[in-house]
Amino acid sequence: MRYQSALARAQGMGSAKSGTHHWWMQRITAIALLPLSFYLLQFLYLILTAPYSETREWIQQAFNSTALILWIIAVCYHAALGLQVVYEDYISSIGRRMTLVWLTHLVFTGLAVTAIIAIFNLVFAG
Repeated sequence: MRYQSALARAQGMGSAKSGTHHWWMQRITAIALLPLSFYLLQFLYLILTAPYSETREWIQQAFNSTALILWIIAVCYHAALGLQVVYEDYISSIGRRMTLVWLTHLVFTGLAVTAIIAIFNLVFAG
């Protein structure tokens, strides 16, 4: 039994079969961000209060730098997914919507790569 009208089937406006995955990824990244944000807050506290050498020693510890890198990946992915939902809900032009989704993913990927490279520079630079 089909629940779509003939017009909806003809326009290709049916389910894209990716909504459940998208929903789960938003929830998983949100849950992952809860404990990882404590490392970000500790890092920000060190940046504001501790000397550079102490902050650098803290970030050179493998667990701390890994937690910050995981936070960067999770927050950029979570933000891109959230903006994609906003675009899909409020932009009616399919071309404009797809362009914005693509650009958003590109920008957040660039931000994540840049931030991860900055952490690697702090960890591995002499």
